[in-house]
Amino acid sequence: MLIAETARLQLRELTLDDADFVVAMLNDPDFVRKVIDRGVRNADEARTYLQQGPLASYARHGHGLWCVQRKADGALIGLCGIIRRDGLLDPDVGYLFLPAYRGQGYAREAAQASVDYAREVLQLPRVTAIVDAANLASIRVLEAIGLRHQGELFFSEAQAVKQLYA
Repeated sequence: MLIAETARLQLRELTLDDADFVVAMLNDPDFVRKVIDRGVRNADEARTYLQQGPLASYARHGHGLWCVQRKADGALIGLCGIIRRDGLLDPDVGYLFLPAYRGQGYAREAAQASVDYAREVLQLPRVTAIVDAANLASIRVLEAIGLRHQGELFFSEAQAVKQLYA
């Protein structure tokens, strides 16, 4: 299902057919280092992750991580979406792009589309973001879409102190 469209991108729901792409995304060294190692190493594990994660989130909340696809050539370039996490009051925008597609404005474009969708379609009153203080590129994306630093929180999933933006 198509969620949002920008000048260069389409955001759509992930499907089980995206398993190989999800393996690549979740094993990106930057994701593992800066976010978390999900332990997904093959297509079967990716399908389980998809069923228990994004697909379950779509059914439960009407949103989750979405596939980011480039319109020009159909390339699958990243993940972006609105995530509900246990223990946090507000949903947050999250994103990850394959290394070849970083630094080209795709994260800002997809994150803005996700936040707009959250506010306009889902009518969520508040959307936050969680980021490592050392991830300056991600912080620039969050600030570019209008989110501002709100403080720190202990993010138990990553076992680390993270920065909260809203």
